[in-house]
Amino acid sequence: MLITKKVYGKTYKGEDVYIFNLSNDNGMTVKILNYGGIINSIKVPDRNGKIEDVVLGYDNLDNYIKDKFHFGAIIGRHANRIENAVFEINGIVYNLTKNDGKNHIHGGLIGFDKVVWESKIIEKNEEQSLELYYTSVDGEEGYPGNLEVKVTYTLMDNNALKINYHAVSDKDTVVNLTNHSYFNLSGHQSGNILEHQILINADKFTVNDKNSIPTGEMRDVKDTPMDFTQMKTIGAKIYSKYKQIEFAHGYDNNWVLRKSDMNLEEAAEVFETKSGRVMEVYTTKPGVQFYTGNYIEKNEGKEHTIYDKYSGLCLETQYFPNSLKHKNFPSPILKAGEVYNHTTVYKFLVR
Repeated sequence: MLITKKVYGKTYKGEDVYIFNLSNDNGMTVKILNYGGIINSIKVPDRNGKIEDVVLGYDNLDNYIKDKFHFGAIIGRHANRIENAVFEINGIVYNLTKNDGKNHIHGGLIGFDKVVWESKIIEKNEEQSLELYYTSVDGEEGYPGNLEVKVTYTLMDNNALKINYHAVSDKDTVVNLTNHSYFNLSGHQSGNILEHQILINADKFTVNDKNSIPTGEMRDVKDTPMDFTQMKTIGAKIYSKYKQIEFAHGYDNNWVLRKSDMNLEEAAEVFETKSGRVMEVYTTKPGVQFYTGNYIEKNEGKEHTIYDKYSGLCLETQYFPNSLKHKNFPSPILKAGEVYNHTTVYKFLVR
């Protein structure tokens, strides 16, 4: 596995941004920016060996800086929504930035997706990885504690991209990191993902209110359009009158994964029949947000491609949204001095 680096641009503050190219011997390449830790492209072969870029994104830094869809980025400190942008730890109330109506989403106005990360290429056991580092200072977007964050990307010989998240804080805080790539296994420029098939290893999902805030209820997927315990076509019930789908104009919920500990286990699998491409998603996290790009509208991306509704799907591995408000949800609280350590793997193959 080889990693190369070149200049990609400068931020409005004059900070240097680099693009790193990770490649293996199978023809798979992954490009990552140190701005937002953004996965700019993932190129993988189909069943006939034809290589396509299977993630949505942009051709230049300026568009990533202006981007409001979080294409490919690291999300933090807390992925997804926090109700009323407020939480309490140890009897202290913390008010966060309100950037989703009265609520907080994806780390605030300047989350981890909107900062330049320090970078380093490391080699271990003849395997190269890209390490990105960022210090989120006490009070940033309202969060307590100085948080030292490290995100490591490793492209494996089996066409798996491994992302490891590591963080330590000097105060009790909350941490819930994820990646927000939008995948289209036909190729980023090929239209919508409604004919893709998906399996999610979950028997329950967290129910949302009309503002996409989990209520605390974990509902069985059985006999609902949220049942992906067996491989099903995404578009089959995306227009159904089921309230959870109507609220979000598509799929945008957290699924409660069928796991009880922090082992790395399969969360989901996506299959695109025409190309034969398969993506398997593994995680140590308890949940995954399945989102179908419901709010993208006529947005120009790479190669002048116009991305629209349902142009890509996200599988954001995570602690559950709004989990600070519900004691029955796994807790995202990180105690001072303790280590946050989670891994997600996106593995690509053909069928």
